[in-house]
Amino acid sequence: MNTIKDINLNGKRVLIRVDYNVPLINELVEDDFRIKASLPTIRHCLNEGASVVLMSHLGRPKGEVVPALSLDPVAFRLEELLDREVMFSDDCISEDAIGLSKQMLPREVHLLENLRFHPGETQNDEKFSQQLAEHADIYVNDAFGTAHRSHASNVGVTQFMEETCLGFLMEKEYRYLGEKLSNPAKPLTIILGGAKISDKIELIENMLPKAQSILIGGAMAFTFLKVMGKNIGASLVEESSLGVAEQILAKVEKMDVSLVLPTDVVAAADLSGDTPWRIANIEKLESNEAGYDIGPETTLHFELMLSASQTIIWNGPMGVCEVPEFATGTQAIASIVRDRTEDGTISIIGGGDTASAIKNSGIQDGFSHISTGGGASLQMMSGKTLPAFETLLQYA
Repeated sequence: MNTIKDINLNGKRVLIRVDYNVPLINELVEDDFRIKASLPTIRHCLNEGASVVLMSHLGRPKGEVVPALSLDPVAFRLEELLDREVMFSDDCISEDAIGLSKQMLPREVHLLENLRFHPGETQNDEKFSQQLAEHADIYVNDAFGTAHRSHASNVGVTQFMEETCLGFLMEKEYRYLGEKLSNPAKPLTIILGGAKISDKIELIENMLPKAQSILIGGAMAFTFLKVMGKNIGASLVEESSLGVAEQILAKVEKMDVSLVLPTDVVAAADLSGDTPWRIANIEKLESNEAGYDIGPETTLHFELMLSASQTIIWNGPMGVCEVPEFATGTQAIASIVRDRTEDGTISIIGGGDTASAIKNSGIQDGFSHISTGGGASLQMMSGKTLPAFETLLQYA
């Protein structure tokens, strides 16, 4: 696959697929993490003398024009971050939009309206793909968040472009989630959280032969604990995955991998923030109590297991971290992983809920890589080849 450094950009029009699927509140960007992640690629193109056309989706308008999902507010935030004018078109394939792109001068920036206002985007429609391709000479994919989707803007459009390549963000995602995980520095520790084993089963299957230890928090831990005959009180259990949990435990035992589960939790009768909570040993959970976060003893045990790790993969929060009372475990693990990274360990953080949880913990920097994709990072860590990368290989 070509990277953006392999392409002569001077005087060219560059169409970049970015991921500006960001939260908006009162028509203002609430979280600009993904916008900032796109800036190195955009600035490189501008510095090389190219004009830049940006395209993205926002939300799920299902092929309809939904004003609340317009990318117009993103254009304003992008202008602030780039410190230059960003032209905006209220449609991505109209004659006016394509005409504006063709008239652009070097170092100008043009953002197109939400791709998913057209059904052709998610249908990977050939005509829609061809219309997108009219915007530019060169195609750059820098939207890892949609790399697992076969859509027009990351698959169909490539066959109509003169040259195609990866942007800096996509290159980094590929390097960490692909190359570094194919042969990770050992010992490798995997930290898993969240609610469902079923969401992580393929990741576990793929990484188990390479791992020395797996640390499990979040609600998914209780499914394993139930299989082991432990007391779990009223904690959430994924009943449909009890058999899968049993199989994983059997494999772990045969492969001499350490699988570590919580020994204590932050327990409460319900999730509301004003409900009394306590630190409870798993064996002493009351029948009406559920565990909503890992406890301090478990955190110390996890820290000990992480102390020798040379590679750490983390996917899923340790508790219900949207509620401050149940966010301490995730915050503590984030701090521990950051400290290990400072000591030279490679730390790879999954996107989606994991990235959000770390951001909310107040620790955003200091990791080797935080993925910008939720489903895409999970699929790639599960050993799957993503459509966006496949098509760039095909048309490179």
